[in-house]
Amino acid sequence: MARIPLFSPDSMTAEQERVYRAVVDGPRGTVVGPLRAALHRPELADRWQRFGEILRYGTTLPARLTELAIVVTARRWNSQLEWHIHAEAGLRAGLSQTTLDAIKTGAHPAFEDLEEADIYEFARQLQQTGDVEENVYQRVMHRWGNVGVVELGAVIGYYTLVSMTLNVHQIPLPDDVSPPLEPILHLSEVDEALPTLARCTVAGEAVSKSQ
Repeated sequence: MARIPLFSPDSMTAEQERVYRAVVDGPRGTVVGPLRAALHRPELADRWQRFGEILRYGTTLPARLTELAIVVTARRWNSQLEWHIHAEAGLRAGLSQTTLDAIKTGAHPAFEDLEEADIYEFARQLQQTGDVEENVYQRVMHRWGNVGVVELGAVIGYYTLVSMTLNVHQIPLPDDVSPPLEPILHLSEVDEALPTLARCTVAGEAVSKSQ
């Protein structure tokens, strides 16, 4: 059960209806997740939905890579609804079930696709440490250019906002869905409430040996 009343189209103000129509007439097609809370402040929800629409549907990155960065973010912040939505979207976009299962359980994802390995490591490192190793950053920038690397950082930051909003207001999963994320062991000695994500491998070798 959510901590606050969630938006309902049955009791919209004129400003809420304007934003609601923009969302349901756009690529999302429905109001879900954090917008159910953000619509308490229609001006915020309007900017939010436009920003999110660009980052999910309008970047230069392939959809499977965008969704990969999002599920890493969801796993890091234990965001149940974000994982539920974007793991399914990731499968549709071309991510493998094996990759998603590894991220979900905190195992070391083994990638054959170097693009996916670099996106995973970029997202993992940024979530885990607040920065990205230079070699990973340069590989992403070399492959996707200045625009792509800026978009990737923005996707990870935006979906961190989404995760925190879903978590703090306890936005619920659909009624027939059980929480998909179980607690996973920490790989560090820090007593924190969030999972430490495992470094990936490519063809059996770690992407980077540094910690």
